[in-house]
Amino acid sequence: MTRWRQPRAKSSPYITPEGERALQSELQGLWLLRRKEVVPALSAAAAEGDRSENAEYIYRKKQLGEIDRRVRYLSHRLDDVVVVHQTPPDRDKIFFGATVALESIDGLKVNYRIVGADETDAGKGYISVDSPLARVLLGKASEDSVSVVLPEGSAEYRIINISYS
Repeated sequence: MTRWRQPRAKSSPYITPEGERALQSELQGLWLLRRKEVVPALSAAAAEGDRSENAEYIYRKKQLGEIDRRVRYLSHRLDDVVVVHQTPPDRDKIFFGATVALESIDGLKVNYRIVGADETDAGKGYISVDSPLARVLLGKASEDSVSVVLPEGSAEYRIINISYS
């Protein structure tokens, strides 16, 4: 078995200003705080002797590798993202950054905000612009109905409200 994996499909480069600040904050936190804690601990564990049986050394080396991997990803991602500062001229339609109120056929009301792939948060109702639901919603207006195939099955929604913050 090989370790090669097929590359993931590239996500959209768009991000909100809040999302960019969050990524920069995470990058600084990893680089300035977490890494500076792990490197001395790794050096101390390496100084203890036989590294092949030193659990602390193995753990710290793995931890440093994970931090460095995330730092590399964030550095490259921040170079690639396009920060969307302006709201669209037609605020009656759904575009990137919109907060959308939807009502399902059975009367369940939900709110979603369409954000970049790095900002998704189900708890806050932030969905990726690349998600099936967001793709169906883009360009639609209030009172439009949409049908979307989701992992748990097909769903139909009516757009109640569109807002931009």
